[in-house]
Amino acid sequence: MKVKIIPTKKLAMLSAALCAVTLAFSHNASALTIGDSQELGFVDPGLPAGDANRTLFVNTMIGLALGGSTHVIIGPHDNLITRSNNDFGTLPTAVFALNGNTTTIDLGTGLYSYLYAKYDGPNFGAEVWYVGNLSGIITIPATGGGYGLSGWTLFGPGGVQVPDGGATVMLLGAALSALGLARRFLML
Repeated sequence: MKVKIIPTKKLAMLSAALCAVTLAFSHNASALTIGDSQELGFVDPGLPAGDANRTLFVNTMIGLALGGSTHVIIGPHDNLITRSNNDFGTLPTAVFALNGNTTTIDLGTGLYSYLYAKYDGPNFGAEVWYVGNLSGIITIPATGGGYGLSGWTLFGPGGVQVPDGGATVMLLGAALSALGLARRFLML
């Protein structure tokens, strides 16, 4: 049996090409800011702040037209929900996942769709970001409107998500190209 050994230079080139393709399709975030391109909207004041109410606020926001607003009244609290003009396409229903209170958050890969960050109880409100297209470790502002971070909530996607057709075709093309390169260099 004859074993073919890949020359070191070809192996290095193949490895570099594979890394480049992998990095080209990963979208790692580093920092979110209030009002940035990932902003889904804002809740003022965001009270009461229980998990069920946060979920209601985010799902109400998802249903709004771009730039739209509405009121959600819970007890004595009149919450103004405002949707940003950022278009993320069809959005999945928000399903509560977990709470935290640090400014550094590990999103993993594809686990979460929304991040709700509350700033100083009734004094400022809550910023909501769409994070379904982000992965890895992110940071959020420690203050909003001059008030400190009270805590955050991550929401996973509800229902079945179907990938965008263009992204699927692009990923398939990249995978087939990588296989073609591997076949050429490995002489299979």
